Amino acid sequence: MSAHRATAFHFIHPGPVSRMSGGTRYDLRVVDELQRAGWDIAIHELAGRFPVVDGVAKAAAMMIENIPDGDTVVFDGLVLPAFDDALVRHAARLVPLAVVHHPTADETGLSDADSARLFDIETQLFAALRRIVVPSPAMARRLADFGVAADRIAVAEPGIEPATRAPGSGGDRAALLCVATLTPRKGHVALLEALSDCADLDWTLVCAGPTDSDPSTTAAIEAAIQRLGLSARVRLVGTQVGAALDACYAAADVFVLASRYEGYGMVFAEAMARGLPIVASGGGAVGDTVPDAAGIVVPVDDRAALTAALRRMIADPEFRKARAAGAWTAGQALPRWSDTAARVADAIAVAQSA
Repeated sequence: MSAHRATAFHFIHPGPVSRMSGGTRYDLRVVDELQRAGWDIAIHELAGRFPVVDGVAKAAAMMIENIPDGDTVVFDGLVLPAFDDALVRHAARLVPLAVVHHPTADETGLSDADSARLFDIETQLFAALRRIVVPSPAMARRLADFGVAADRIAVAEPGIEPATRAPGSGGDRAALLCVATLTPRKGHVALLEALSDCADLDWTLVCAGPTDSDPSTTAAIEAAIQRLGLSARVRLVGTQVGAALDACYAAADVFVLASRYEGYGMVFAEAMARGLPIVASGGGAVGDTVPDAAGIVVPVDDRAALTAALRRMIADPEFRKARAAGAWTAGQALPRWSDTAARVADAIAVAQSA
């Protein structure tokens, strides 16, 4: 598997690809599209903890020494800190690229020291890569802070699958849906606190997403549900994929997510593809992803603004209907996964010819 074969590369992913975060869904859909087009891709699932890596991750990263000279290697950005000096040592003999959903230094919940250290590591690693793929113009702008020139960045926005418009719950009660891994960055506790201020309104919330990525965050969310008296209204249903996830979207009236930061926000696109109106916080690229016609985007950590947005979307059916129409229109204009894969393929071709 060498560089002159433009349809062959190694893809290195942090942990099992069965853990379905938004970044993993992006990675797998691109890999699937390229494999169907005849690309030969070797997937490596790196063990250990990320992005503040442990000894297991550092040891697993030594697999780079076994990749033959001239081979193309595409890293999921979350895994990069494990390679640190190893990537710098081996970059010249390989064709290294990365798909950076967002810099790991921007992860919520890190100590100031860890964030600063990751910033320094990523600045060094980004310089060693021949090409960096990002999911949004906002992330391209962010990488400038790491010294990455614009001509080394390719924007490949996530695609969507064609989807049926969500029929909704069909009742007077507003059925809210949140799809996100239970991690600090996704803001579940902030969402629950704002919803507790809407206790006089008729709503329910389903939270779909992996619960095992950050056990302490999952425990904090469960504690908040109890503390706020929301156990009869909120359900944590864990990872949902395929038909089960489709069913979650179909039964929902509103999509909600109080994320502190997003490199793009694939779930917002998936919600709009089904015509669901959105209430979101505006961290990272969220404001670029969700147009005004599709919902309400409020500042991060503004509980009053988030509460007001939720109250309006829950209590005003006509407003909700209008934003649903806007979401459906916006969703139909989004790229398909074949478009995303084509942009990633172009980035790989540029890197291989450099």
